[in-house]
Amino acid sequence: MDYVGSGPPTYDAEPTALPLADPEALDDLVPDSVLDGARYGSLTLRAASVRGDSARFRGEPRRDCLLTARFGTGDQALVLVAMATGARATPGAHRAAAQVCRWIGRAVGRSHVRLGEDIRAARRGDLKSGLHRLTDRSLGRLRASAAEQGVDPQEYTAGLRCLLLPADPACRTRVFFGVGEGGLFRLRDGEWQDIEPRVTEPAGEPVVGFGSLPSETPEGDRLTMDLGIATPPSPYEPAPGLPASPGQDGPAEPPRDPFRFRASVARPGDTLLLCTSGLADPLRGEPQLAEHLTLRWSTGGPPGLDAFLSDTRVRVKGYADDRTAAAVWEA
Repeated sequence: MDYVGSGPPTYDAEPTALPLADPEALDDLVPDSVLDGARYGSLTLRAASVRGDSARFRGEPRRDCLLTARFGTGDQALVLVAMATGARATPGAHRAAAQVCRWIGRAVGRSHVRLGEDIRAARRGDLKSGLHRLTDRSLGRLRASAAEQGVDPQEYTAGLRCLLLPADPACRTRVFFGVGEGGLFRLRDGEWQDIEPRVTEPAGEPVVGFGSLPSETPEGDRLTMDLGIATPPSPYEPAPGLPASPGQDGPAEPPRDPFRFRASVARPGDTLLLCTSGLADPLRGEPQLAEHLTLRWSTGGPPGLDAFLSDTRVRVKGYADDRTAAAVWEA
């Protein structure tokens, strides 16, 4: 299926123009699409990042970046999926997204042993505070990089969204964390649930087809926990000495946007979907897209890589941004 909704999108379905290339900076080029996947224990992962229709038409690089990485071996391994979106209509947006993905990947990789222990022991308070620190430091590095380049930190920035997936088949805890807009959804028993952590009181009427969940279900499925206690010294990666702002010494300042965190317990048959706004917005705004993905993903097991790419590319008129998505099927 090429598109859903009231009519065909404005732009062509396939790329039109390539981004402008600098012969002295060919490493800066970004492919139109990337695709990855894996299977560990009871989970199957599919991940894709696709340049939006608007960028394809205008010959602009994909602002979204996708990183998938495994740290450790055997049942102690920890899988990270990180996705970032650079600021709209700013030069170097794709570089900012790539940098923050690399930095959060390096930070998680160095701390993966402790992170895995905390996930398996359900120490959600430690996880939240530790991941908050790692996210702050990664975004602090991005602001320091902007200062070094002499550009506005408000332009050289990116939203960051991550999943941590333990390879241990006995552990079904899935951890989301990050900063910035996007979506976190769960397909359970043929129904989509919007479980994106709320950072403010919700306003307006519920969106048809989705339901926000409380912090704990009647079955004891804990979704998130904030202990509200003083933060102890970090057991995670030591903080590098980064300037809080040009000319000042001290720790990196916290991110401007609120930190988001959710630890959820998966059930057999669940599909967890993490995505940037390029897919989250049409999924919330066009019921036919949610219905289409329900039909595609509710039966028959996880799709192959090519089928997953095709599913995430189904277009909706009025939504032309880059799309990055990672979905986890639970056996």
